[in-house]
Amino acid sequence: MVAYLLGVGLLLWRLLDDIDPRYRESAEESLVETAHLLAAVVEQQSTDAGPAFEPMIPLFQSLYARDVQADIFGIRKERIDLRVTVVDAKGLVLFDSRNLHVGADFSRWRDVRLALLGEYGARTSADVDNDPKTSVMYVSAPIYVGGRIVGAVSAGKPVQSFGQFVDAARRKTLLAGLAAATSALILALILSMWLVVPHGFVGDYIRYLRLQRHLNLPQLSRHTREMMSTAYRDMRDALAGRSYAADYVQTLTHELKSPLSTIRGAAELLQEPMPEADRKRFLDRIDHETERIQELVDRMMELAALESRRRLDKPQPVAIVPLLADLAASTEAAGAPRDIRVRLDAPDDARVSGDEFLLRRAVRNLLDNALDFSPPGGLIVLCLRLHPKLVEITVRDAGPGMPHYAGEKVFEKFYSLARPGSTRRSTGLGLPFVREVAHLHHGRATLHNHDEGGAVATLILPRLRSTAA
Repeated sequence: MVAYLLGVGLLLWRLLDDIDPRYRESAEESLVETAHLLAAVVEQQSTDAGPAFEPMIPLFQSLYARDVQADIFGIRKERIDLRVTVVDAKGLVLFDSRNLHVGADFSRWRDVRLALLGEYGARTSADVDNDPKTSVMYVSAPIYVGGRIVGAVSAGKPVQSFGQFVDAARRKTLLAGLAAATSALILALILSMWLVVPHGFVGDYIRYLRLQRHLNLPQLSRHTREMMSTAYRDMRDALAGRSYAADYVQTLTHELKSPLSTIRGAAELLQEPMPEADRKRFLDRIDHETERIQELVDRMMELAALESRRRLDKPQPVAIVPLLADLAASTEAAGAPRDIRVRLDAPDDARVSGDEFLLRRAVRNLLDNALDFSPPGGLIVLCLRLHPKLVEITVRDAGPGMPHYAGEKVFEKFYSLARPGSTRRSTGLGLPFVREVAHLHHGRATLHNHDEGGAVATLILPRLRSTAA
C-alpha cells in the first residue's frame, strides 16, 4: 500500500509539473498561425517602402472594444488579450496595438531579429522584471514584398490568460489522483477488515447505528473513522502480534531494570553489618522500589486490557459536573499537606455517553499529574467548557510547564518527566491511559503549556444531546 501511494504521488508530481509546458506549447502553436495570418494581411497593401500598418489601427480599436462573453469549459473570458506589433526592416515599431512602444527599437528581441532574417522567432518576456506572473509569449512572422522582407508582425499572449486553464487542469488532475489513492486505501482497509474482523466490525457498527436516535452525519463520520482505526490496530496486532508483544515485553523489561538493580544492590548491602539507621533506610528503599514495580505491572496490565477493547461494552449517560466535583474534593484532600488548592470551574452541566469508571480514572490521572507538578501553595484549576457538540475538560496546574522537546512524547508509554525538586518519575503510563480512554469515547486528549505558566491537560469528548421534548 505504501509503495502504491508513493507511485501515485510520483505520477501526480510528474503530471502536475508537465501541464504548464503542454499548455504553453499549445498557445505557441496558435500564436504561430496568428502571426502569419496578420503578416499576410499586412502584405496585401504593403510596398517596397515598408509595411502598410495603417489598416491595423481601426481593426484593433474595434477588436478591443468588443464585448466578449465566452464560457470555456466553466472558465469565463471577457476581454481580448492578444498583443500585436508591426516593425519595419530595421526593427523599429511602426504599430503597437496597445500604443506603448511606437518608435521603439525591437531589433534586439529574439523573435523580431530572427523573423527579419526569415527564420522562426519566438520568445517569452516579462512586463515587470523578476515577476514571472507578468510573462508574455511572442511569435513573429516576416512581411514579404516582392520576395524581400520589409518588416515583421509580432503576436503576443500573456501567460496569465491561459494560466487559469493550467490551474483548473492541475486541480482536476490532483483530485483524480487523490480519489484513486483514497479508493485504493479504502479498498485495502475493507479487505483488511474482511480478513481480520469480518463479523466483529460490522456487528459493532450495526449496534452503534441502532442506538442512534437521530442521524448526525459528522458524528457518524467520526465514529466510522474511529472504528476503522480500531480495525487497523486489530489487523496490526493479528499480523504482527509477536513483534508487537515483543516490543511490550522489551519496553517493560527496560523499565524494570532500574528498580530491580536498586533492590539487588540494597539486598547485598544488607548482608553486611551496618548501623540500624542505614539498615532501615535500605529496607525503605527496597519497599519503595517494590511498590514501584507493582504499580508499573498493574498499570501496564490495565493499559494493555484497555488497548485490546474495540468499543465500550455498555455506554451509559454520564453527568460530568458531579464527577468533577467529587474528583476535585479528593484531589484537594490529597494536596492538603502541601497546601495545594483545587478550584472547580463548571458553570453548567452536560452529559456524555461512556463508561463512568474509565472517565473518572482518566480525569484522576490528569489531576494526579497536576498535583505532582504543582508547587506548595499552588492552585489547580479543573474547568468544564461546553460546546454545541463537544465537552472540554481541562486541568491546569501552576508548575514549571512542559519542556519544548517533550511534545507528543508525553503520550508515549513509559515516557515521564522528573517531578519538580526531585528526580522521581512516574510510570509513564498515566497519559497513554488517558488517550486510550479518550479514543474509546471517540474523543481526544492533548497537553500543552499555558501562556501564563503551567501546563494544561485537555480531555475532549462528544456531548450527549438531550432527548427531552
